Amino acid sequence: MVSAPVRTTGPSKGPLVRQRSTLPLLLGSLLLVATAVVTGAPAAGAAPPPPATTPLGAVVPAPSSVRPGGEPYTLTPATRIRVDGTPAAARAAGHLAALLRPSTGYALPVTPDDGPGGIRLRLRPREAALGDEGYRLESGRRGVTLTARTAAGLFHAVQTLRQQLPASVEARTRQTGPWTVAGGTITDVPRYAYRGAMLDVSRHFFTVDQVKRYVDQLALYKVNTLHLHLSDDQGWRIAVDSWPRLATYGGSTQVGGGPGGHYTKAQYRDLVAYAAARHIEVVPEIDMPGHTNAALASYAALNCDGVASPLYTGTEVGFSSLCVRKDLTYAFIDDVIRELAALTPGRYLHIGGDEAHSTSHEDYVAFMDRAQAVVAKYGKTVVGWHQLTGARPAPGALAQYWGLGRTSPAEKEQVAAAARGDTRIVLSPADRLYLDMKYTKDTPLGLAWAGYVEVRRSYDWDPGGYLPGAPPSAIAGVEAPLWTETVSTSAHIDHMAFPRLLSAAELGWAPAAAHDWEAYKVRLAAQGPRLDALGIAFYRSPQVPWLTR
Repeated sequence: MVSAPVRTTGPSKGPLVRQRSTLPLLLGSLLLVATAVVTGAPAAGAAPPPPATTPLGAVVPAPSSVRPGGEPYTLTPATRIRVDGTPAAARAAGHLAALLRPSTGYALPVTPDDGPGGIRLRLRPREAALGDEGYRLESGRRGVTLTARTAAGLFHAVQTLRQQLPASVEARTRQTGPWTVAGGTITDVPRYAYRGAMLDVSRHFFTVDQVKRYVDQLALYKVNTLHLHLSDDQGWRIAVDSWPRLATYGGSTQVGGGPGGHYTKAQYRDLVAYAAARHIEVVPEIDMPGHTNAALASYAALNCDGVASPLYTGTEVGFSSLCVRKDLTYAFIDDVIRELAALTPGRYLHIGGDEAHSTSHEDYVAFMDRAQAVVAKYGKTVVGWHQLTGARPAPGALAQYWGLGRTSPAEKEQVAAAARGDTRIVLSPADRLYLDMKYTKDTPLGLAWAGYVEVRRSYDWDPGGYLPGAPPSAIAGVEAPLWTETVSTSAHIDHMAFPRLLSAAELGWAPAAAHDWEAYKVRLAAQGPRLDALGIAFYRSPQVPWLTR
C-alpha cells in the first residue's frame, strides 16, 4: 500500500472477468509489427524509424481480435466524420475531430451519416458481444467505421483509431501526412472491468490542471479509473464544509514543507466531470484510521488526549490513528463521507485501512465495521487496501492488494479467502505496479523498498494467476499507484509513470493470450514517438527498442 523508505511487512459492480482467446490473430498482428521494425533496419545501435503505416492492431493495449486485410484508408481534406444521430456518437465524434484537426489541418466536419466514406461512428445497443466498453473498427479504402454498444466503447474505439494514425497526429500544430489507417477489422473487449491508476495528491499536491493532464494520458490507453489519494499524514486535499480546518490547515503543507494546497468542492466537481467525459471514474480515498495526521493536526478533539498533533512533512508511516473509541470520531467520518459521496457520482469510496500500526487489531476490526457502514449509508461500495480482509469486509467490497511477491503465505491466504467469499480484488502488487519504485539503482526519483521495477518486471506477470487460492473471477482488475514522496511535478509523473503505466493498461485490457513480452516490447517501442509528440518525458528503458520520430 502506501510506500515508505522502510517496510516491516513484506469490486466492482461491473461484469466479471472477460477473456477471449484469439491468439492466432494476435500473433499475426504482432508479426506484422516486428516485420515493420526489422525490415530496412538502420545500422546496429541506432533506433529504427516507425513504419509509414501502423500495422493494424499494433497498439497498446493489444486488441482482442485483429483481422488485417484490404486496402488502407487515407484521410484527406474532404474527409467527414459521420454520426448516426445519437448524442454518444456526436460526443465521440467531437472528441475525435478536436484531436485530428490541429495536426492534419483538415476541417473534418461532423455531419449526419447520410453518405458513403469518411469516418463513421455508430452506436448499436443490440451488439451485446461488444459489452460495456468494447468496439469494432473496420477500415478499408473508402473509410473507417467505429461501432460500439455504449458511449464508452465508442470513446475507446477513437483511442484505437488515434493510435493507428502516425504519432505526429498528436501535435497541436500542422504536420505533414499522409494520415493512413491500415485495412482490416479490429473487434475488441477488455479482459477486466476495473483498469485503474492512483495518484497520491497528499504527500505532494497537484493542481486540477496537472491532474487533468494525467487524465488525458490515462484515456489514451483505455484506463477507466482514477483513484485519488486525498488524505494522509502530510496533507488533506478536499474541502469539507462541516470541518473546514481539514483543508485550510491540514492541507497547508506537504512532504518537505512546501505550501500544499487543496481542492475546493467546485474544483473537485470539475475534475470529476472532466474525467467522466473521458469515461474515467474517479474513486476518492480518505485513508483511515491510520495515515490521519493532517486531520489530527487540524482538530485536537480527534486525538484521544485532546491535544492536536503538529503538522507533518516527513515520510514515515504507521504512527498516526484516529481515536477509534470516541463517538466524535464517527460523527467526523459520517460528515466527511456524506459530503464526499455527494460530490462523487461514481460507485466507489475508498477508506484506506492500511498500516494502522497504532491501532490494536480489536479496535481496527470494530472501526472498519463502523466506517464501512457509513459508506453504505451514503450509497457507495467500499474499497479498502487489502488489510481490510483482516477485518470483516462489507458485502461486495473491493480489496486492493498491494503486497509483494515475497509477502507471507498467511497474508496472501487471508486475501484469497476473502476473494472466495464475495470480496473482489484489485491487484496493485508493489513490486510490479507501484509507479514510484525506482527502475534501477540509478533512477533519480522514487523509492526501492519493494525492489527495482524495470519495464519488463511491470509487465511480465499474469493477474489471473497472481494470487494463489483466489478464483480468477474474483479479480476485478488492476491498478497502478503513484505515491509521491519524491514526485512533485508533472515531469516527475511523466518519468515515473511512463512507460510502466502502459504495462498496467495492457494487463487490464488485453486478453491473456496476447501476454508476451517479446511482442509487447515491439508495440511499446512504437509508442515512443507518440509519447514524444504528446510532450511526455518518459523513461527510455534499455529493455525496449524505442523507435524514433
